[in-house]
Amino acid sequence: MAKSGLSKRLDANEALAMSRMMRISPQKLNLVAGMIRGRPVEEALARLRFSRRRIASDVLKTLNSAIANAENNYDLDVDRLVVSQAFVGKNVVMKRIRARARGRAARINKPFSQLTIVVREVEGGA
Repeated sequence: MAKSGLSKRLDANEALAMSRMMRISPQKLNLVAGMIRGRPVEEALARLRFSRRRIASDVLKTLNSAIANAENNYDLDVDRLVVSQAFVGKNVVMKRIRARARGRAARINKPFSQLTIVVREVEGGA
């Protein structure tokens, strides 16, 4: 039994974009996602463009994809879009080994994350 897709749980005035296998820890990615959560898309785009965090450019690409999905697939007005949800999930973890003293080894975890952004069209403008 497969789970039903997330797109079936979206309302008629919502659009979604996902980005998987992002090479950053979920905790760090969630800090950037929190900057845009609940904001109008113009403000969210400006915050991501001027952010100094490395992953902000990848989050910007995902947000632009969600805006394009809203415009082209669902015929939503871009000027009235708001980032209704931006949530982060865990993905795979690459495990590496670093040599230490006396023949020992230390594990290095290199986590991956996935980001989901949902934009919603509001009635009275953003």
